[in-house]
Amino acid sequence: MARELEGKRIAVLATDGVEQVELTEPLQAVRDAGAKADLVALADGEVQAFNHLDKGETFPVDKAVADADADDYDGLLLPGGVANPDALRTDPGAVAFTRAFFEQGKPVAVICHGPWTLVEAGVLKGRTITSWPSLQTDIRNAGGTWVDEQVHVDRGLVSSRKPDDLPAFCAKAVEEFAEGRHDQPAAA
Repeated sequence: MARELEGKRIAVLATDGVEQVELTEPLQAVRDAGAKADLVALADGEVQAFNHLDKGETFPVDKAVADADADDYDGLLLPGGVANPDALRTDPGAVAFTRAFFEQGKPVAVICHGPWTLVEAGVLKGRTITSWPSLQTDIRNAGGTWVDEQVHVDRGLVSSRKPDDLPAFCAKAVEEFAEGRHDQPAAA
């Protein structure tokens, strides 16, 4: 098995309402590739995952976002679900944590409704991204270009639409995390 992420540390930013499979499959992919991954959440304790509208498992939080620093990580993973990114985008600490990865040119992988946090962080201007289709107007209003693709990569930003896209999403996320930092053009 390839260990292309050996020595890398990935932050997985999620909170209650995260879509379980969009948390567990990418988390397993980065760990299988050798990365240490921390579940960063709005508060210490546990995160309640969901399988669509049904409660799933709970997952232990490694670090509260107030205690997390993007400088300590090589990349950021933002799983979806509807309630999860909706809560994250209203938390100034989660938004600042997310924005810091873009300011540092670090790779970010986001799926489904996860781009709501990116919209709030103001990092989509001039970027092309995919997501769950209902976010396309939000992405366009934030200055991004929305595309309907299984997986899309734009300068270290990996995005996918839904759980069916997870195999392609996980593979591209690992690839971009392995590649590392990307030069980011100044926002216009």
